[in-house]
Amino acid sequence: MIKIVERASFKRLRFQTMMDTIFFILSKVVQFCIEPLNWVILFIILSLIFLILRKLALCKRFLLLALFDLLVVGWLPTSEMGLRYLEGIIPKTSLAGLSENDLGGIIILGGAIEGGQIAIDRGEVSIYSSAERVTKAFELVRKYPNLPFIFSGYSGRISHKGISESEAFKQLIQEQGFTELTDKTAHYENQSRNTYENALYVKPIIEEFGKKNESGALRPWLLVTSASHMYRSAKIFEKQSIAVIPVPVDYQTAASLRWTEFDLVDGAQNWNKLIHEFVGLFAYWITGKI
Repeated sequence: MIKIVERASFKRLRFQTMMDTIFFILSKVVQFCIEPLNWVILFIILSLIFLILRKLALCKRFLLLALFDLLVVGWLPTSEMGLRYLEGIIPKTSLAGLSENDLGGIIILGGAIEGGQIAIDRGEVSIYSSAERVTKAFELVRKYPNLPFIFSGYSGRISHKGISESEAFKQLIQEQGFTELTDKTAHYENQSRNTYENALYVKPIIEEFGKKNESGALRPWLLVTSASHMYRSAKIFEKQSIAVIPVPVDYQTAASLRWTEFDLVDGAQNWNKLIHEFVGLFAYWITGKI
């Protein structure tokens, strides 16, 4: 009877792992397909096809669509409106009145570090534009030296080579001279590929090493991630019954929109973040993860 139960549990776990992998790949494909800048390539290809077929009217239409698409991506208010809304849902937390006795630990989500093959080939760990996740982590680890912290992240890429993000962060921690860290305070989760798996895999670590209050309940953990990503992250951790105090960083928008600015690079980055979050929110909502 016990063996039958174990087999059933193993099959359920294997099925869930397979479904999580399909979910992860599908979310990447959907995001790629609906990002506005990627449509420019499609419009130009279609215009070339119609040019070869001597359908000049259709060729012109798709060229105009490609031009309009570039204008939408490059004119910054088009992406900043949605991104500013996402960044403002979760307010910035004041840490001034929080002591170590109020907190259970610190969670730092991956997404800012380039590990992979580059780190191996070049011998240096690179940090993305979301570098504030790393710098804020260093600040909090120094501010609360006795609290446990967890860096959570393997890789957000479908095909990953080289070291994981958590291994890269561990290297950065050592390079910054955090010699006082011990196995009880420093923890590195290196399996998660997305935010849902972040929460899923850090939960056992939190339950084992998290600080507790006098009644024996786990204290809330500081959660460090980008401001645009904080709403989805907080909802996922809430679904996993993990109490967190949001520490949003890496803001990309100001209090007012830049109505007169056109920048394809900034616009493309904004749209990437915006589409990534809305795809994630929708996918997690329909699958019951938030």
